[in-house]
Amino acid sequence: MEQKTKATISLKELAVSFLQLVTSGRVDEAYDRYIGPGFSHHNPYFRGDADSLKAAMKENAAVTPNKTFEVKHAIEEGEIVVVHSHIKQKPEDLGAAVVHIFRFNEEQIIEMWDLGQPIPENSPNENGMF
Repeated sequence: MEQKTKATISLKELAVSFLQLVTSGRVDEAYDRYIGPGFSHHNPYFRGDADSLKAAMKENAAVTPNKTFEVKHAIEEGEIVVVHSHIKQKPEDLGAAVVHIFRFNEEQIIEMWDLGQPIPENSPNENGMF
């Protein structure tokens, strides 16, 4: 079996790997591997630089070490990747539907957006969040 090299891995696989590392608490490793120079993000709760978001991700990992992350969809179009996932801060929580949008330069993340919606306990929508 041929082993994948970084050059043969799709951008959506890189984005998913980044999110898996971050949600498992390996934030430094995720940043070292995937974040490019000049990285910016659009989370309205933190300054838009890499260090501010990294610190928040590390704090979240320390507070919620048992969070779960499940990818539902990953879409790649050119330099843009969208990952739709189910994240639970605690295994017993209903969690949230989250969409991360990444912009890559070559194989490094240079911009990121994240949008989330809590999963309601009761919903009239029989299709659910996923």
